[in-house]
Amino acid sequence: MAEPRLTTSSFLVLGVIDKLGEASAYDVKVEAGRTVAPFWSVPHAQVYAQCDRLLAAGMLSQVRQESGRNRRVLTLTDQGRRALGQWLADPGFVPVEARERGILKLWFGGRPELLAPTQLAEHEGTLEKYEQLASEVGELLTPGQREALEFGIRYERMMVDFWDWVRHRDERATGH
Repeated sequence: MAEPRLTTSSFLVLGVIDKLGEASAYDVKVEAGRTVAPFWSVPHAQVYAQCDRLLAAGMLSQVRQESGRNRRVLTLTDQGRRALGQWLADPGFVPVEARERGILKLWFGGRPELLAPTQLAEHEGTLEKYEQLASEVGELLTPGQREALEFGIRYERMMVDFWDWVRHRDERATGH
């Protein structure tokens, strides 16, 4: 059987199960929401679909829990571990797709004076959460997790700076 085409969502599922050791699809969904969702969201239905794809491809194995709700618990197979390891070792670059709705609205004629205050407040709130998280648990994170959190902090600082610039652009242009 040919190797399946793995997507970033496939590797998200493999990575979460690897970190947890074993997990149900529901556990993967919860852990992804708790950890990587701020910089990589994945729809819940896609988590379940990826688990099924990876199981069929031999990258995951499953055991049915005898007690409780008879849920399936997934673990990485050697093939899944190899695929994850190869993906982690690949330094390839894929351009970022920002997907900021406020920016898209600006592009299509959204009013900056209407958009900027809300966008600014939301990004300031997210920045505050990230900075608080860094101060509370920063030393407990792995180096990679700390670097990902630092990315979030820097990104939010950049967005705060951008929306502050948008908010004050008209004032600078008119001298008021």
